[in-house]
Amino acid sequence: MTTSRCIGILGSGQLGRMLAIAAAQLGIDTHIYAPDAAASPAASVASRWTEAAYDDLAALNDFVASVDVVTSEFENVPAEVMQQISAHCPASPGEAALRIAQHRVAEKTLAARLGINTPRFWPVTSATGLDGALTELGGDGILKTCRLGYDGKGQRRVASGDDASAIFDSFGSDDAILEEKIDFAFEISCLVARAPDGSIAHFPVSQNTHENGILARTVAPATIPSSLAEKAQQATAALADEVGLFGVLAVEFFVTSDDRLLFNEMAPRPHNSFHWTIEGCASSQFTQLARVLAGLGFGDTSAYGRWQMDNLLGQHMQQVPDLLASNGVHLHLYGKPDAHTNRKMGHATRQLPES
Repeated sequence: MTTSRCIGILGSGQLGRMLAIAAAQLGIDTHIYAPDAAASPAASVASRWTEAAYDDLAALNDFVASVDVVTSEFENVPAEVMQQISAHCPASPGEAALRIAQHRVAEKTLAARLGINTPRFWPVTSATGLDGALTELGGDGILKTCRLGYDGKGQRRVASGDDASAIFDSFGSDDAILEEKIDFAFEISCLVARAPDGSIAHFPVSQNTHENGILARTVAPATIPSSLAEKAQQATAALADEVGLFGVLAVEFFVTSDDRLLFNEMAPRPHNSFHWTIEGCASSQFTQLARVLAGLGFGDTSAYGRWQMDNLLGQHMQQVPDLLASNGVHLHLYGKPDAHTNRKMGHATRQLPES
């Protein structure tokens, strides 16, 4: 078995931080590469870091030469960078996975092609196109940027009959998607790890609550019929296989009141809704990714009971003293200096009593 001695991580946020911590527990070094690496959550726990732009070819080549495998902690690293890296060393999640996950139309088109149900959607590149899409919509919808939107950013609620020209002119993007607004009962997410040989390992399904477009709470394993969980996991595995994933893939789904499953979005990286696995599974999502990257095989992903994870945003930091004093609470702070409103500063996990 070949073991990677150093994992290179593109990006310097909390996901890179928690991956570096998990890798260190396995005796694996990490090297952070990011434009803001010096004063970042990840750099403070990594073995080393490089602060440089993603298009700095000289710095990128030096970085690649110093590691055995590279992964990205966020999906918006330029796909061309991943392509360049993959010519010199194994790269996770892979160029194809990144390109698909970077564009909302591309990922929904892929899901639909694989027979995975999605909300109705229309690509929007002009005011005329938006006007036609709103007419076909025949109700309420959400206009989203195709790229770079996260945590509710780059979105606007719209409806048939709205002034398409005014909306399009003020939206700020000519690469958008109109999605029908779904009256869903709740949201779930799946996470699968996939090795280069195509073998996979699933985590239990998470059930999520969002507030203002940002994940507020996850409870896992989700209290849903096993048939629904299996269907969601099968869809996630199909997506991972189709893009040739190397690493982990998270997929969010809407669940309707009649138990219909609708694809929402995917991310080829660790996911906020699986932070509970740090305490809740023998191999957390971060440990699992480190194992896959290092060629160590899959770890045990079964859950130790049921868990609740609550995000701590900037406006929640006054809760920290009480959380520190609470029995059974596992507090994770990300080391970010400025507690801005809606900025993810940490999370708290606790085991739920058996029902």
